[in-house]
Amino acid sequence: MNSSEFLTNQFLIAMPGLEDDNFHHTVTYLCQHGDEGAMGIVINRPSGLRLNDILDQLDISSSELPCAEQPIYIGGPVQTDRGFVLHTHGGQWDSTLQITPDISITTSRDILEAIAHGKGPAKSLIALGYAGWGEGQLEQEISANAWLNGPAPEDVLFDLPAEARWEAAAKALGIDLNLLSGEAGHA
Repeated sequence: MNSSEFLTNQFLIAMPGLEDDNFHHTVTYLCQHGDEGAMGIVINRPSGLRLNDILDQLDISSSELPCAEQPIYIGGPVQTDRGFVLHTHGGQWDSTLQITPDISITTSRDILEAIAHGKGPAKSLIALGYAGWGEGQLEQEISANAWLNGPAPEDVLFDLPAEARWEAAAKALGIDLNLLSGEAGHA
């Protein structure tokens, strides 16, 4: 696969027939995809935790801002004890990977402190864990009809309620998931 075929900054949309409990009806934002594999964050699986819960565990004081109630997502089954913040630009933090000119991912504590004090990025999604694929694994799963891939509109990533993201991501491709079969055809 050449670099123009890599899927960084795209959504992986689970096909209706994908039964894996970690990915059933999920949308994953691909942060990196290359010859050695892929890494992404599931963006539509709230964990039940809120940012305040994480801030309390990390002894980070917070103001009474509405952002303290933002949900924490289950980003995937890998390193579920590690935090990842997908966000729009708007600051400098210790451990940030720029994905696009507008979207980055940060893993350092300083971004949580900034968000807690109203000085963080304009939009963010916080997740525990990530989804990962080894060399060629994702391409194989796409070929086996496990995933759709397509553009990652920022409004789907940050603004829609979690329960609306799976269908909205597919609609960005012009696809109604309710009309798809979970079975792949083979000639």
